[in-house]
Amino acid sequence: MILVSMMLSSCASFKKPSTSSFDDSESPYVKEEVKPKVEEAKKIVVKEEKVKILDVENEQFKYYVIIGSFKVLDNARNYKQQLIKEGFTPVLMENENGLYRVSVAAFNVEDVAREKIASIRSKYQKYSDVWLLIRKF
Repeated sequence: MILVSMMLSSCASFKKPSTSSFDDSESPYVKEEVKPKVEEAKKIVVKEEKVKILDVENEQFKYYVIIGSFKVLDNARNYKQQLIKEGFTPVLMENENGLYRVSVAAFNVEDVAREKIASIRSKYQKYSDVWLLIRKF
């Protein structure tokens, strides 16, 4: 019984406001808690390329949101079909090096294109690597 009352009285001392005048900031035993930083938004990769649009004639947009790149045209076409099933409206294009790009949006204003990239990244975690292609004319 005495042991229980001693434990209760010592626990009660934790509830009292601190009366120490010791400054913790100078103590070698007190480490400042480092809170993890909120992860910065993933930076957008930007590439400038001369491309030929394969699906649409006379399309003259400057900024394209690229969701996939392929060496083989059939792979790009298959990916396009998958994206259509997910609700995208993809367009295929070919760059000067023979790579096939799959775009899911095109704009003439860079900020609007960047907003679309952010929107896709927030809605679809699997497409967090979408990037911006600036078309050379």
